[in-house]
Amino acid sequence: MSTEKPYRPNVGIALFNADGRVLIGHRFKGDGPEIILPGLDWQMPQGGVDEGEDLRDAALRELWEETSVKSASYLGETDWLTYEFPPYDGPQTHRLAKFRGQRQKWFALRFTGKDDEIDPLTPRNGQPAEFDAWRWERLDRVPDVVVPFRRHVYSAVAQQFAPFAN
Repeated sequence: MSTEKPYRPNVGIALFNADGRVLIGHRFKGDGPEIILPGLDWQMPQGGVDEGEDLRDAALRELWEETSVKSASYLGETDWLTYEFPPYDGPQTHRLAKFRGQRQKWFALRFTGKDDEIDPLTPRNGQPAEFDAWRWERLDRVPDVVVPFRRHVYSAVAQQFAPFAN
């Protein structure tokens, strides 16, 4: 990716259950530069920040759009982390093609609801579903199931949020 392109502002969410595991979703399709690879098609919820949107509000909105979860309380957040998209030869009209990668602030949230609240398949806010399945996973195992170009960010998140996994 060109270093002249900007990073897309983005938030990521590590949603912890009472057992200290985090919610991950199974991506069922690639999205332009955001490719998926067989066996490496899981991720935590994440998404773009709207112009002028408060970052914590963006995290709660993205969590709801991607999982339907509203029952969550704030635990903490990271500094900004970045990753580069892999080379992309697709249409330059794709919404992500103008970015070199993502600049993310990650939020740790505690899930205070029940598992039946989680529904990744129903579209919300006019956004298509991104996940076709979900599960609770140990935080330290999540970097092993994401695409390689995100792995360093997920490792940093796992290290910084480790106290919430206990």
